[in-house]
Amino acid sequence: VQLQASGGGSVQAGGSPRLSCAASGRTFSMYAAGWFRRAPGKKREFVGRISRSGLNPYLADSVKGRFTIPRDNAKNTVYLQMNTLRPEDTAVYYCALDRGEATMDPSDYDYWGQGTQVTVSS
Repeated sequence: VQLQASGGGSVQAGGSPRLSCAASGRTFSMYAAGWFRRAPGKKREFVGRISRSGLNPYLADSVKGRFTIPRDNAKNTVYLQMNTLRPEDTAVYYCALDRGEATMDPSDYDYWGQGTQVTVSS
């Protein structure tokens, strides 16, 4: 499985961009998906996860109420809808797939996208 992330860029605070993560292959629906981010000078941080069916999303407290993680299994794509962005959301965002339950632990994930930069200016 290969993952291609897109949708990053420079955004004004308060903006609402959507990141996309498209997967190759025909087994996308067999994987739970997660999003992580790494801000400059910081370690990788869990952002959220979504189950195989698209139900049961779980978001980190830092983004809860602002971000959502929809997925479209027919398009082999998982999204990160970001709303009300803040400068502290500036980071490289990574999508990942997990044969398991997509926990908060990045070592549990099987496949990773290349990352896409999101820069939020105030």
